[in-house]
Amino acid sequence: KQWYQRRVAITAGVTVAVLLLTLVAPSEACSIEEEIVRISIREAVKSELEAKKEVEVLRNEVSEIQKEMAWYSLHVAAAAACRGSTATGGSGPHGNMVFAKENTESCATQCAKTIYSICDADVSIQGTVGKATSYTDQVGMFYNYGCATAGNTNVKFDEVKADDSAILEGLGIGFYRFCCCRYP
Repeated sequence: KQWYQRRVAITAGVTVAVLLLTLVAPSEACSIEEEIVRISIREAVKSELEAKKEVEVLRNEVSEIQKEMAWYSLHVAAAAACRGSTATGGSGPHGNMVFAKENTESCATQCAKTIYSICDADVSIQGTVGKATSYTDQVGMFYNYGCATAGNTNVKFDEVKADDSAILEGLGIGFYRFCCCRYP
């Protein structure tokens, strides 16, 4: 019964559409099939444009996720570098912290500005892009400048001053530097 009622409603709707077309454009010879084709094409074009917009939104979202994951990976590597650079591996009753290093300041000065006022190391790290394919592939580089000096002051080594997408630019962008700080 419901199927029959739907069929009657659709038939009535098509009949009204045909009558309207006849009234609106009596001078044009227009078949129902031609109008259905026109409507179908118009709707297909609208759907394609909407799909293209949705794809662009998704591409942007994926790009943002890639940047966030790349920065996250760098930060985890910095924490590991700090852990390995300290004589005791990090000590004390509190968790130790890693801070992005300002290129013109020493880590001793930078750590002193926080509650984690003791500097254990100033690490500079860089990883390579892609998966290692042998056990002799170089996958990263590191350097420890020590806590007392600003070390290499190249602004490219300063994460805070870098563009958001700098992390995805690949090799040749320099090392990013971090201060390894400990609570007294």
